[in-house]
Amino acid sequence: MIVRNWHGRVPVALADRYLALMREVALPNYKATPGNLGAWCLTRRDGEVMHFEMLTFWTDIAAIKRFAGEDFDHAKYYDFDAEFLIEQEPYVRHYEAVEG
Repeated sequence: MIVRNWHGRVPVALADRYLALMREVALPNYKATPGNLGAWCLTRRDGEVMHFEMLTFWTDIAAIKRFAGEDFDHAKYYDFDAEFLIEQEPYVRHYEAVEG
């Protein structure tokens, strides 16, 4: 299993609206992709910034490519992201998950 981790920062004043979009758009989009095994949105407040971590689980790289495209190490952004994010980080991180 492969874990894909995306990170973004949003001003606290916009965090509730952004989280609503994650629930309505991003999480269902992840979960609808064949080969997705689950998706979670993690949040953490740090002063006036809310950190968002999208933690998604995939069967293999081919499944990730169905979601993100051939250049799967690059972050995938939605049209609304520019309105909320402090910056659009260019890359995501992938991890091999080992069951214990």
